[in-house]
Amino acid sequence: MASHRFQPTMSRLLIALLASAMIAPAFAAAPFVIKDIRVEGIQRTEPGTVFSYVPFKVGDSFSDELASETIRALYATGFFKDVRVDVQGDVVVISIEERPAIAAVSFVGNKEFDTDTLKKALRDVGIAEARIYDKAVIDRAEQEIKSQYLTRSKYGAKVATTITPIERNRVNVTFTIDEGEVAKIQDIRFIGNKAFSDRELRDQIVLRTPGWFTFFTKDDQYSRQKLSADLESLRSFYLNRGYLEFNIESSQVSISPDRQEISITINLFEGEKYTVSDIKVSGETLGRTEELRQLIKIKAGDTFNGDRMTESVKAMTDRLGAFGFAFATINPQPNIDRDKRSVAFDFFVDPGRRAYVRRVNVVGNTRTRDEVIRREVRQFESAWYDSEKIRLSRDRIDRLAYFDTVNVDTSPVPGTADQIDVTYTVKEKATGQIAAAVGYNSTDKLVITASISQANVFGSGKTLGAEINTSRASRALAISTVDPYFTVDGVSRSIDFYTRTSNTANLNLAPVRVEAQGASMRFGVPFTDLDTVFLGLAVERNRISNVSDIRYQDYILRYGEETYAGIGTLGWGRDSRNSGIAPTRGGLRRFNAEVSGGDLTYYKLDYQEQLFWPVTQTLTLALNTQATYADGLGKRPYPFFKNLYAGGIGSVRGFEGGTLGPKQILSDGSLGNALGGTKRLIGNLELQIPVPGQGKEKTARMFAFVDTGYLWGENERVRLNDMRFSAGVGLTWLSPVGPLKLSYGRPLVSKPGDRVERFQFQVGTGF
Repeated sequence: MASHRFQPTMSRLLIALLASAMIAPAFAAAPFVIKDIRVEGIQRTEPGTVFSYVPFKVGDSFSDELASETIRALYATGFFKDVRVDVQGDVVVISIEERPAIAAVSFVGNKEFDTDTLKKALRDVGIAEARIYDKAVIDRAEQEIKSQYLTRSKYGAKVATTITPIERNRVNVTFTIDEGEVAKIQDIRFIGNKAFSDRELRDQIVLRTPGWFTFFTKDDQYSRQKLSADLESLRSFYLNRGYLEFNIESSQVSISPDRQEISITINLFEGEKYTVSDIKVSGETLGRTEELRQLIKIKAGDTFNGDRMTESVKAMTDRLGAFGFAFATINPQPNIDRDKRSVAFDFFVDPGRRAYVRRVNVVGNTRTRDEVIRREVRQFESAWYDSEKIRLSRDRIDRLAYFDTVNVDTSPVPGTADQIDVTYTVKEKATGQIAAAVGYNSTDKLVITASISQANVFGSGKTLGAEINTSRASRALAISTVDPYFTVDGVSRSIDFYTRTSNTANLNLAPVRVEAQGASMRFGVPFTDLDTVFLGLAVERNRISNVSDIRYQDYILRYGEETYAGIGTLGWGRDSRNSGIAPTRGGLRRFNAEVSGGDLTYYKLDYQEQLFWPVTQTLTLALNTQATYADGLGKRPYPFFKNLYAGGIGSVRGFEGGTLGPKQILSDGSLGNALGGTKRLIGNLELQIPVPGQGKEKTARMFAFVDTGYLWGENERVRLNDMRFSAGVGLTWLSPVGPLKLSYGRPLVSKPGDRVERFQFQVGTGF
């Protein structure tokens, strides 16, 4: 129970009326002309504030009616708890007693919510520093705090308020909170279900009784929002199985006397299971009746399915939207035959008026320039509305990977029947990545690693990056820049300058030291909204040393330790993913051909395809395949220091990075380090799952995977029975230092000599 040192006064209106009645006899004398007005008793309030509410001034004729009106006006401000009007000769004296001001608001015992969150909630009900203290507002504040705890299933929370007077007519307000224990769901019951058991129905909802993972997910804590969502899930479950007349008649939530246990009872009416007997399309179909009929995903003879019905309506609406009919409506009218337990649907089409887009708005980009977003938009202002172009524009903006979320809304223009506004709302994310580390070990001695990359530098859409690495296994200094709109037509340009030194002896590979310096320039020319052709040219100098394998030594004897080469590239890419951060549908296809001339004459062909399918609203199935083939030109062998490698994250997890494929044969006949190869096949299948409790954020995902792949040498034939397989689980996190992928995998198919590495991680990975 709350305790207060200041006892409450009566309501302001009642006090004002009583005060007015009490002062009436005091001013029964004849009116007089006011010579002066004095205000007494104020401490914090400015005299001008009081005078602004007084309905008279010096020189006016004073009466008891004016006195009553003054008292009522000053009480109504809420600043004062006592107001008196006295007369001393021809001087009016207004005596007031101010209400205390709140000097500080503090909390004791709050653990579930931080202090700032509670202060913000109380500010909305009128409790904050410098505001006037009011007992009625304090009572509302206590109820507001309790309501905050109800959202966390703490139904037994108690709040006590202590008011401490301090100098200058101020008070400190302290809320002492006993949070109590979290009320857990102990029972979920269903009444009226015959077709499905309670267990089957519980599997369809999020709320559940305490279990192994509910400590983390908090799904055993009741909330009205979760229950509403679960009731919709149950409705969808039944409708998708033919129960057209299914209804949730009621849901009751009861709490135990000690406020620690919650029981939920859901009353259902299942009805009968219906089969679709006929499908028709009618109304104004714009001569596209058969085209619209093909979009209907439910056919005669099928069991009624609510999701397919919704998908059919959306597909038909979107199709009409592609022709400018933004306000088209599709109304599936059912004709139910209860005796035969069948239903026929007539999809009535009303296209409405053709609309055009008045404005395209961009909202939420605090850092990224408008033009960076608008140049991805394919729906133009003053053009006919096109739902496909609007969706494509949203996907293109999301593929920039500059934003956490990208949403699009369409709204009719008030006062018009054929205009619409399109608004793209984005939420900025940190696009810069910076990492630095200093370490020391017996192999590399002092190691300094640093990198910085800004994918949207100054909000321009350009990328600028630099890298430095001093480890003995891989030394590097590189600078790169990418301008995705080098020309106004969308031709991109990327430039790289680099010097790298790799020593494979420190990576469990065949020992070789390669020093490479080079520069490259690449252009990307879009020829559709999804397809881009890439053209590039690079110059490179390589110096090879510390070679131990005899095959590598033979190559150096024939072609020398130092080589110069010009490398040309020709590529194609098609990106139809709906997001550049966490895609759930679409695909990415890339083909790249590389040809080298000069001291090095070789070619390399690489094809990669990624596909994404939404299994459910939260689960995504992702497939990655990659095939690479390389060989020498002009009867020269392929340069061994350009060899391909397989194994580890990015290829076949569960095997040590780069160790699959041909290996050295040591003098005792055993297998040594990996040599790399020229032919590679990789396949990865992932079931991607959002991390529980993450909400709409895309920064972290769990996954289960199956990988396969292998690598063959220059003189080896590709044999599919050489393929290795592995399976496991992992986590992807878009960390502040770049994409981080962790995986734990176990080989399913391996052979002697394979090096197993079950736990692996890498920063900066893609798929």
